[in-house]
Amino acid sequence: MSGLTEFGRFSEPALLILISLAEGPKHGYAMQDDIAALIAERPGPGTLYGAIRRLEEQGFIEALPALERRKPYQLTDNGRAVLHTELARMRAVASTGLRRLALP
Repeated sequence: MSGLTEFGRFSEPALLILISLAEGPKHGYAMQDDIAALIAERPGPGTLYGAIRRLEEQGFIEALPALERRKPYQLTDNGRAVLHTELARMRAVASTGLRRLALP
């Protein structure tokens, strides 16, 4: 299973999109709102939709039928597994960093 490292500059937006979709299906604008609430920064449309395209190509997310003019996306099982792996890796890195900061 490949991860998000091959996404290059889109790896952080891709991670944030996966986190947003872990809550349930969303369209692009709703993802932008959710990400802005999470990190206090709203991704631009180019960044968001570039990452969405790559996530969809990798099979981490899939489009659902359009609702009016909005196209919702949802996590796939593979996307959920990649997100879990990435978050567990980040937790291990953060834990080690915090532990090292506490050293005299």
